[in-house]
Amino acid sequence: MPKVDPEIQKLYDEINGMIEKFREDQKAKADCTLQEKCGDMGDIPKIRLAPKKVLKGHINKVNSVHFAGDSRHCVTGSLDGKLIIWDTWTANKVQIIPLRSAWVMTVAFSPSGNFVACGGMDNQCTVYDVNNRDASGVAKLTRELLGYEGFLSSCRFLDDTHLITGSGDMKICHWDLEKGVKTMDFNGHAGDIAGLSLSPDMNTYITGSVDKTAKLWDVREDVHKQMFFGHEMDVNSVCYHPNGMAFASASEDQTARMYDIRSDQQIALYEPPQKNTGFTSCALSTSGRYLLCSGIEGNIHSFDTMKVCHNGMMAGHENRITCISLSPNGMCLASTSWDQQVRLWL
Repeated sequence: MPKVDPEIQKLYDEINGMIEKFREDQKAKADCTLQEKCGDMGDIPKIRLAPKKVLKGHINKVNSVHFAGDSRHCVTGSLDGKLIIWDTWTANKVQIIPLRSAWVMTVAFSPSGNFVACGGMDNQCTVYDVNNRDASGVAKLTRELLGYEGFLSSCRFLDDTHLITGSGDMKICHWDLEKGVKTMDFNGHAGDIAGLSLSPDMNTYITGSVDKTAKLWDVREDVHKQMFFGHEMDVNSVCYHPNGMAFASASEDQTARMYDIRSDQQIALYEPPQKNTGFTSCALSTSGRYLLCSGIEGNIHSFDTMKVCHNGMMAGHENRITCISLSPNGMCLASTSWDQQVRLWL
């Protein structure tokens, strides 16, 4: 290993010391635990979501899925170089959009359902208008957003004209899609940004990173409001709680965690019964009582968020699950996997 510069090591030690001090201060303020306060609550039923439909059409690993605001349509992106828009009620394909680069890592549907965005190893974000077709009959490409120095790992629409992206160059970018220009461009983390989740009111968002932290941001500002520690490995996914006051995170360290924004600290730790899986993605039910986490072993784990216990497991995929997305109405969960399948759980 290369020799570590003494000055850099001193700075590392100083940062780690500060983090440890923050944790001690948080522990001193925490007069009780979520598990203690919710211990007398009634148990929730075991989750009974079953894989009702398998959406077949991709011929390579499927990396991402996201629902439109209507809770009916979803978009998936795969390494076969295709975006597919699905009608989840009928399991039929609505549109197939061929991509210029096959290395897609993230997809997003605008809340209105009018636009989809995608990006990946091509170091750009591409936006398509699903209601207009070009001369070849596929969805019209409206914007190619350039200027990234690393892969695009996450993107989300605020509305039809504004988009937020996180990328492997550690940057967060805000885009005005009508003008095709960046409105903000700033360093968000000390490592690749892996996940992004918008608050229910669209005024704030959470990012997760391989620097083992999650951060809270205001959409109008380029400085984070809060930073959350706890994970020991990459934070692969974050998901806002429906009440907007907390969020869940999923990590390679085989844990998921719940953080309370008001108390500025972790309030719950969720672990699978057998510690044999890292978590790749997470989603919260519309009530916030169920936390769903997808694992690299191909199962989806369910947790009771209030009683902090494992609630069940859903099996069906034959390989690593890359992404899960819950429909806005909470009735359907979509999952994508390296087994080339998209499954709908109802």
